[in-house]
Amino acid sequence: MAETPLSVHTPTTAPKGGVLVVQEAFGVNDHIEDICRRFADEGWLAVAPHLFHRTGDPKLGYVDMAPVMEHMGKVTAEGVMEDVDVALAHFEGAGIPISGVGAVGFCMGGTVAFHIGVQRDVGAAVTFYGGGVREGRFGFPSMLEAAPELRAPWLGLFGDLDRGIPVDDVEALRAAVAASGEETEVVRYAQAEHGFHCDARASYNAEASADAWPRTLAWFDAHLTG
Repeated sequence: MAETPLSVHTPTTAPKGGVLVVQEAFGVNDHIEDICRRFADEGWLAVAPHLFHRTGDPKLGYVDMAPVMEHMGKVTAEGVMEDVDVALAHFEGAGIPISGVGAVGFCMGGTVAFHIGVQRDVGAAVTFYGGGVREGRFGFPSMLEAAPELRAPWLGLFGDLDRGIPVDDVEALRAAVAASGEETEVVRYAQAEHGFHCDARASYNAEASADAWPRTLAWFDAHLTG
């Protein structure tokens, strides 16, 4: 198997740390590349591993879910963590220790970012609307089961109108992560749906996105550079 492809975005000045960006269920598409560019503009070395490289590395649309489910169905926790480790090795090669790397993910990537915070010694993690709270995904345990094992400060960002992640699940997760001993925070947006941060999706919510993005930057500034 060929090594995991990485999308790498480098800041114009010496990076203050690294951000590992984990894709949505639609591949490393223009939205994820844009997220990486935005982190680079803020001074971070941003790296997005291509989690669908074993099934052709597609960029999928937001309307037809059939191919999305096909590629997601072939994702495994073992493969994901192999891809994550390739990205972490890239940061280390750039002189950024794992403690200076934050993981952030969106949609399925939000789930992955949470488990990176459980299984690797990254400096911080941020989840945008990641599912799998009560039932594990891809071979990972449920987020509730894994929550006490968090090894990194974690920020969770969720929309109350997300049909796949009920508010009760979000509140259960808030309580579960508090047992980890790490600094954790959960933010809910009352009028936001799943995918609220992606301006290419019908569910985009400008108000929620405008709050969530600076929260994410502040989380990484606080935990990766301080």
